[in-house]
Amino acid sequence: MGARTRTGLIDFGAAAPRPRALDVRWIHGSPSAKHDTDPEIQVHAYDEHTVILRQNMAVDYEAPFLFLLFGNDRAVLIDTGATASAEFFPLRQVVDGLVDDWLARNPRPAYHLLVLHTHPHGDHVAGDGQFADRPDTTVIGAELATAWAYFGFGAAPDAVARVDLGGRVLECLATPGHHEAAVTYYDPWTGFLLTGDTVYPGRLYIQDWQAFTRTIERLIDFCDGRSVTHVLGCHIEMTRQPGVDYPIRTVHQPDEPPLEMTTAHLREIRTALADIGPRPERRAYPLFILCPDI
Repeated sequence: MGARTRTGLIDFGAAAPRPRALDVRWIHGSPSAKHDTDPEIQVHAYDEHTVILRQNMAVDYEAPFLFLLFGNDRAVLIDTGATASAEFFPLRQVVDGLVDDWLARNPRPAYHLLVLHTHPHGDHVAGDGQFADRPDTTVIGAELATAWAYFGFGAAPDAVARVDLGGRVLECLATPGHHEAAVTYYDPWTGFLLTGDTVYPGRLYIQDWQAFTRTIERLIDFCDGRSVTHVLGCHIEMTRQPGVDYPIRTVHQPDEPPLEMTTAHLREIRTALADIGPRPERRAYPLFILCPDI
């Protein structure tokens, strides 16, 4: 729990992040989507100000992870999932309920929701429309022209942008390679490095090999000066058998490894890229597969 000031505000800078397990078993699909009994969205409270969501594979096989972080003045939702329909994917309803619960514990006269993204692929932005008419909400488009303008990356792509949620200040980096508009977020409160589809236990699809290589190097340099507890991407596609992934469009993954990775895995990716050299090729490693778009 964050320390509270005299005004009741949470001091998100009161302590350094402490590494601890996510301590959750993620919903991982069902042999029969028709008979699936899991919720459309799994909600896991990492702490009282940090929520991780996972979309059900029966709704969409991509089963992306989303992140809801609360600050004193506003919350941020990072990514909106793979399904537009609120009937089949009630993201707005779930987020509204989580915000209401947080405000019941932490009353505020006004509170804002900011919607950001890791990149503009459809399985990360499909739910944006559910928030279009939500009061006190700002949705920043995920495309290069809108997202990078918001962060100021258009003029300074190597800058570290900061998004202040009210004492909880995210550091944001332009990290192209998987997609030209990709953004990575670091949350000093939890120590999470939120890497979208750039790094996760699965198939790392690389649109631009050179840009991806520079991004991995930059992330390593960035993490060297910070306390990173977990590297968290937006999917799980690997099995627990080293180097073996689930086929695309799989809707039942009972043998998933954990979502969380470490900065050591960033170094493994850097070594793998160096071993392959400048001519891209697909190659499998224990917890990830490099998949160049060639």
